[in-house]
Amino acid sequence: MTLTWPIVLAVLFGAILHAGWNALVKSSGDKELDTALVHFLGSLVALPPLLLVGPPPITAMPFIAASLVIHIAYYVTLAGAYKHGDLGLTYPIMRGSAPLLVALGSSVVLGESLSVLAWVGVLGVTAGVAMVGLSHPGEALHHRRALLFALCNALVIAAYTFVDGKGVRITVAQGASALSYVLLLFVLDGFPYPAMVVLTRDAAGRRAILQYAKKRWPLAALGGTASIGSYAIALWAMTRAPVAAVSALRETSVLFATLLGAWLLKERLGAQRLAGAGVIVAGVMALRFG
Repeated sequence: MTLTWPIVLAVLFGAILHAGWNALVKSSGDKELDTALVHFLGSLVALPPLLLVGPPPITAMPFIAASLVIHIAYYVTLAGAYKHGDLGLTYPIMRGSAPLLVALGSSVVLGESLSVLAWVGVLGVTAGVAMVGLSHPGEALHHRRALLFALCNALVIAAYTFVDGKGVRITVAQGASALSYVLLLFVLDGFPYPAMVVLTRDAAGRRAILQYAKKRWPLAALGGTASIGSYAIALWAMTRAPVAAVSALRETSVLFATLLGAWLLKERLGAQRLAGAGVIVAGVMALRFG
């Protein structure tokens, strides 16, 4: 399996889609509710094309079931990280640590090994993501609970990356489309987190959900579609290139989210973020030629 330029460009486009729906959530007044809406409406968006392409083979079902369970842990650790720390602190730690964990575990879990140059690329992307996302790296040490939840979330991301990477490869090997795996996963995954959000709110909060949803559902549906596209591209790429390399490329979404934040939300870039962007680009180049 080789990371060719078309695969690189496709995964980078997927990272832009991922950054887009995260920027949507970041700009909202209720991040938990917007995330729930994106997931719920994403499941509704995924249902019609799933009926057209059909379900994945039976052999893929254990991986989808495992992924759904792991995603519940993802939501729990995500909520914990955001409860005890800001989005700008926890998100880069979660997304930046995951590719390194995937690279470390790939040889054991998937039997894949990276070249020295590819390892340089993974480390470069990880370091660049941290530089872009964390304006004050030492601040994380003063928010230990947030840091603990964020690192646990990174472990969960690595876990579902392994499971879905293996599951989608089995799906394709059985002659089915990678899209069938992704669509069924999104259809089934669109309910646990929204249910958690609804159940944790009081009666007044639940009534407010409907009013909020009426205003935000078009953007949330767009975000759900972008989320499906982003993950579909990533899993498709994992059938053609090393999982660790694809995982690292996908986390360039932090860079794109920062650029969108500067453009749409008027957030400051600064010298460290610009330097981090350069490190990410160098890491991407190393991944491609590694």
